[in-house]
Amino acid sequence: MAARGTGLLRTLLSRCRAPGPGQTRTGPGPGLVRCASSLPAPGTWSALARLAHRDLHRLSVTDPERFWAAAADRLRWEKPFHRVRDCDLSAGKILWFLGGKINVSVNCLDVNVEKHPDRVALIWERDEPGTEVKVTYRELLETTCRLANTLKSHGIRKGDRVAVYMPVSPLAVAAMLACARIGAVHTVVFAGFSAEALAGRIQDAQCKAVVTFNQGVRGGRLIDLKATVDAAVKSCPSVQHVFVAQRTETPAVMGPLDVPLEEVMSSQPPRCPAEPLDSEDILFLLYTSGSTGSPKGIVHTQAGYLLYASLTHQYVFDHQDGDVFGCMADVGWITGHSYVVYGPLCNGATTVLFESTPVYPDPGRYWETVQRLRISQFYGAPTALRLLLKYNDSFVKKYDRSSLRTLGSVGEPINHEAWHWFHSVVGDGRCPLVDTWWQTETGGVCIAPRPAEDGAAIVPAMAMRPFFGIQPELMGEKGERLSGGGVGGALCISQPWPGMARGIYGDQQRFLEAYFKPYPGYYFTGDGALRSEDGFYQITGRMDDVINVSGHRLGTAEIEDALDEHPEVPESAVIGFPHEIKGEVPFAFVVLKDSADAPVVLKQLRDLVSTKIARYAVPEHFLVVKRLPKTRSGKIMRRILRKVAMGTTGDLGDVSTLDDPSVVEEIIEAHRKRQEGEKKKKKSAPSPSL
Repeated sequence: MAARGTGLLRTLLSRCRAPGPGQTRTGPGPGLVRCASSLPAPGTWSALARLAHRDLHRLSVTDPERFWAAAADRLRWEKPFHRVRDCDLSAGKILWFLGGKINVSVNCLDVNVEKHPDRVALIWERDEPGTEVKVTYRELLETTCRLANTLKSHGIRKGDRVAVYMPVSPLAVAAMLACARIGAVHTVVFAGFSAEALAGRIQDAQCKAVVTFNQGVRGGRLIDLKATVDAAVKSCPSVQHVFVAQRTETPAVMGPLDVPLEEVMSSQPPRCPAEPLDSEDILFLLYTSGSTGSPKGIVHTQAGYLLYASLTHQYVFDHQDGDVFGCMADVGWITGHSYVVYGPLCNGATTVLFESTPVYPDPGRYWETVQRLRISQFYGAPTALRLLLKYNDSFVKKYDRSSLRTLGSVGEPINHEAWHWFHSVVGDGRCPLVDTWWQTETGGVCIAPRPAEDGAAIVPAMAMRPFFGIQPELMGEKGERLSGGGVGGALCISQPWPGMARGIYGDQQRFLEAYFKPYPGYYFTGDGALRSEDGFYQITGRMDDVINVSGHRLGTAEIEDALDEHPEVPESAVIGFPHEIKGEVPFAFVVLKDSADAPVVLKQLRDLVSTKIARYAVPEHFLVVKRLPKTRSGKIMRRILRKVAMGTTGDLGDVSTLDDPSVVEEIIEAHRKRQEGEKKKKKSAPSPSL
């Protein structure tokens, strides 16, 4: 069992005092006032919201200027915008709410403190069951302001980049909102990434500071976060300060760059003026894998992202006042940004921060948490669901799940078995299940079964309906637009929407080439999709060299780069391979030098990928081959490798462009021998005792 916390929040929250008798708290610093002068008549959004959902969607794609101008009335502005949008998808030009000034932190905190200061904003479901910590909006605001003042006192200014290397916790949320308050740009790095992967992201963003914990706690295990940061910042000269908080009793070893975060925060005032920021100032960078080797820093800006996150949070999940929203994602991923932090807090919700794992201390952890916290919406990943449905249903049914009203799936397409189990066993067949499709780049949900008219059926394992402002198109192999139902192709979106990414940090050309050049005039998602005769959409998966491991995107080139660093590996190729629980896993074909000791090298390759990227990136399968199938121009024919891995080599398709077709038979034979070897191992393995 991991050590209990050291009062990380207790110390801070003890300083958060309620207003005295006769006092009204309006938030620290100069208040940001609602500016309706640039918007349609006051109450326009309230009027539009009374329309049927199909009419709202029709308006959003036929008159997007009117729709989004009215929707923007949901936010509090310091300065009104003078133009709704200036976009040209052919050029990758995306600008929304031009001239407007806003502060995301104010919209998430101050606005709610004015209305309901003692409403619970965060429920930190800590790793240790039954030790949850509740944080009110007033407490979160004051903690955020202390942290923001701490950053400012150490030279962090508007536009500076700050890396947040922390697991799910109130302090991680406060770090994000503190950056937003002063105009610094946060980049949250998943706290499972290696030192090298962390360093690469810090270097790319040129981060001036890092915020971390001494240790993380997950599934009863301790994770030495500070040691990872120490190793990373050795190669990051841009880092001037490392702010270290305590999650466990183990004291962190402090160096010259290190700042004891709670100690310094305690002396800071609980008020911090909010920086008025332009609608298109950067809010955060979030690194995601692409089809080339290096991760790309996706840029999201202020107003458009916040508006889209809040709107989708309310309508996709039917969130209502008083609900407890339970998104199980880590803040290191876009789902955690949009549906743990920004969307729920902007809507004044109570949001759950889940620190543990689905099977700790047993496979009933999710459902025990639902019962204890009275969760209304449960949003999780198909990978976790596929894992849990392998256990006895008693782990679900012994807990009271009557508080649940909506179920949600995120991260990858959900298979039918997991969908039906989630719906019938977890939801007792009474909760709508929304299978949501979206990406880091889209900022929020783009296709989902809800919103829909009352009584509208949900087709299992289908994303179904585009959200407001989203107009999907399917494109054929020759770049032609496919019309009607019963067709499949490349999924594109023909109109811009406020939540979409604005670029790749430091490499706008890569942004244009990845998303806008493949189909000029459209945003190319990189995914394939089918459109049914009823006009509903089903996502079929990635069309590029990106695989989806437990809902986390991994560029195959990124793994190959790590493998090819080994001196005994001249070249390698990685593909995605189906996995019963994880959806997909990496399958690596590696060429070794004649002098290589294969078992030793393969173990070293596993360690290398774990060190350079993360443990979940380590290939599940390795196949040693003499050569890789290449075209005459030197391009690896990955579709052949996929067929070999799947055992479907009866029809290899056109191989006329291969430089040497005989290589295919070599690889097929190597795969056959590998399978025979695995069968022998299974036969010789001792039977489990009863």
